[in-house]
Amino acid sequence: MICGLGALGLGALGTRAARAQDAEAALANPPGPLTLLCAGPDGGLVSRWGSACTQAFDGSFPGNAAVLAQAVGGLDGVSGANQFDAQMMPDGRGAAMLPGAALTAYLTGDQRVHYDPTRWTPVLAGITPGVLMVRAAAGAVPDLAALQAFSPLKLAADQAESADLAALLALARLNVATSPVFGLRGAETKTRAFLDGSVDAVFLSGEGVPADVSALNAAGAVAVLSLGQFDTEGRIVSDPLFPDLPDVAGFGPAASPFLERAYQAAAAAARLDFLLVLPHLTSPDAVAQWTQAAETARQSETLAEAASASAVTLAPAPVLAAALAALSLSEADAASLQAFLVKSYGWQPD
Repeated sequence: MICGLGALGLGALGTRAARAQDAEAALANPPGPLTLLCAGPDGGLVSRWGSACTQAFDGSFPGNAAVLAQAVGGLDGVSGANQFDAQMMPDGRGAAMLPGAALTAYLTGDQRVHYDPTRWTPVLAGITPGVLMVRAAAGAVPDLAALQAFSPLKLAADQAESADLAALLALARLNVATSPVFGLRGAETKTRAFLDGSVDAVFLSGEGVPADVSALNAAGAVAVLSLGQFDTEGRIVSDPLFPDLPDVAGFGPAASPFLERAYQAAAAAARLDFLLVLPHLTSPDAVAQWTQAAETARQSETLAEAASASAVTLAPAPVLAAALAALSLSEADAASLQAFLVKSYGWQPD
């Protein structure tokens, strides 16, 4: 019996080695262009970043193989992520670019989700700020006690299954009673709700946050905290675009360990404007080639200028790895998160 198991083990190792050699050979002698699946509609946010990256990849792969972007599915990236996880082979011939919204759908137990992003291989990420703005008297910066005194704090929000989940969980973590006003999508809509007094707080995330913060400042809102950012060691540090703002942990203690873990997972998803990943079990040689191509692209003048204009930070694979790791909630925490959303906001997964 022991000999039989040993033979099976050696056979499995031999099969993996053969696949790795095949993948290496395929990259060294490319039969055609590589594929970058872009989870979103043609012309959408992910599609535009995908097109920019494929141009920046020019000349980065053996044989000068081109990388062709292919737009798939809707804005939240769920259908594109499903296709990537189910159909793309780990042979180094293809990668995927997805929006952070696909990760939020995974966290909230969206029934359409048939993928596990914690298993993907990280390559490149586009990171954006997340800032909570609150109504305050001129010159005053609300502290934790001031937020708790709103009782409840009326927060502009799109829906629970959106980047606003990070703000909802941040406030719950801080033991701030919150009454979200759902159905407000986008910075302009939220700002109008703030101006007409429908809400007292707005969470801003995604591209162009500094400009949105300035507009809300003029309307009487004050920035009180940010989501911060991952550094290359996986630690949360001050957002370089808002270095004077405390992150959520620096603003106040967690009401419970569960809310801390749930918040960290939601914040990891909210920070990601886009993520570029390879399938699980892609060979190390293929991963190295894609990672090097992404690093070259990240430092290219064209991509850097596009990122700067959108207030996006292009982050290397280790930063994305830390973000994906933060999504790894236990089964108990995942169930508790869904129960919390149902109880607190009457939310139900699609």
